Amino acid sequence: MSRVFAYCRVSTADQTTDNQLLEIEAAGFTVTPQRTIMETISGSVPASEREGFALLLNKLESGDVLVVSKLDRLGRNAMDVRATVEALTGMGVRVHCLALGGVDLTSAAGKMTMGVLAAVAEFERDLLVERTQAGLTRAKASGAVLGRPPALSKAQTAEAARQLAEGISVAAVARALKTSRQTVMRVRDRAEL
Repeated sequence: MSRVFAYCRVSTADQTTDNQLLEIEAAGFTVTPQRTIMETISGSVPASEREGFALLLNKLESGDVLVVSKLDRLGRNAMDVRATVEALTGMGVRVHCLALGGVDLTSAAGKMTMGVLAAVAEFERDLLVERTQAGLTRAKASGAVLGRPPALSKAQTAEAARQLAEGISVAAVARALKTSRQTVMRVRDRAEL
């Protein structure tokens, strides 16, 4: 009889895997706590580099079934998802994705479905990146200041440059301006002192 494992992943600590576990149970899979791997890590990190997924790989054997609620739990990059499923297939592990109707991703139909969906997901992600870049470019063109605010005002920057030019140490300037040494070193490097 096949052992059933569940892999549940969230991206941030304020999220929970509870809904994923409920979906897996509602689909009729019985997974013991020892066979449930839950981790908090970005989907952009390849599955092979995730601590929890590595632990899962050490537990899996040929004939086992791995259940995920959605394809993006395995990864957000189509190539990574495909490589992960192929590696599991090579181990003799079947992968079921509930969001795809519980299809076995290692079957011929599952491989085709997964390939199409992963390509669409990657396309959507690429579009999001393009829209974000266009928005940033538009904001810069309209004069918006992006990024962190400067640690020093213009007057403080000028004062730091003056003190550095007089030979005062970086540490002393940083203490006087109540800022970090790194900030003063950036002033020094920009002024080429």
